[in-house]
Amino acid sequence: MHISLIIPAYNEERLIGRCLQSVIEAIAANRDVDFTHEIIVVDNNSTDNTAHLAKQAGARVIFEPINHIARARSAGATAATGEWLIFLDADCLLSTGLLADIFRLIKEGKHVGAGSTLLMPGLPWWASAILKLWTILSVLFGWAAGALMVCSSRAFREIGGFNLELYAAEEIEFSQKLKKWGRAHHLKFTILTAHPLETSARKIKLYSGREVFGQFVRLILHPHRSLHDKKWLSMWYDGRR
Repeated sequence: MHISLIIPAYNEERLIGRCLQSVIEAIAANRDVDFTHEIIVVDNNSTDNTAHLAKQAGARVIFEPINHIARARSAGATAATGEWLIFLDADCLLSTGLLADIFRLIKEGKHVGAGSTLLMPGLPWWASAILKLWTILSVLFGWAAGALMVCSSRAFREIGGFNLELYAAEEIEFSQKLKKWGRAHHLKFTILTAHPLETSARKIKLYSGREVFGQFVRLILHPHRSLHDKKWLSMWYDGRR
C-alpha cells in the first residue's frame, strides 16, 4: 500500500513545520502497518519561507501559481503516486490515532474514503457552538471537512477530482461525489470520530465576530456568487495570517 499525503500551503511558514512534524511522528508510530508513503506540499504561490521549510522537513514541494485551494489540492493529487490520497491542511496536526484509524479503514477494503471530526482549541463559546453544529451535520450527512479528506486515487480520478469552479465548500461536493461513486462500487464513505483532527482556530482569532458573521451572511444570501468568486471569500483568500 502506497500513501500520498498532500498538504496545500499558502504563506504557512508559521505552521508548516509543526504540521509536517506531526505527520512524520504519526507515520513513525504506525510503522507496524505495511505501507510506503510520500509527503507532498503544494506551495500555492507563497511569498514567505513555506516552500523552503517544507523541503527542509523532507517533503516534496511542487508549485501551484494560482491561489485557489481546490486547484492546489488538485495539483498535489496530479503529482501523487499513491493508491490512496490523504489531503491535510497546513494548519492541522495529524495524530497517531487518527492515522491509525485511516490505515485501518483502508485495510478493511470497505470504504472509498473518509473525513474526520475536528478539534479547535481555544474557541470562544459562539464559535464552539458553530463547530458542534458542523460536527453534527458532518457526521449526519457524511460531509468531510476540508482540513482532512481521504480517498482512493482511483475514485479521485474517476469522479474528476475537485470542482475548480468553487473557491470554498468544494469538500462538500467532493464528499457527495465520492459517496455516489462508492455506492456504485459497494463501498462506504464515513466520518471518523474517535480521534478528531486538531486544526487551528486562527480564523476566529484573526477576524472579529462581526467579520465572521458578515462572511456567513454573504454565504447564506448569495451562495452561488460567493462560492464562485474569491473576492467574496475574504476569510479564505485575503492572506491574513
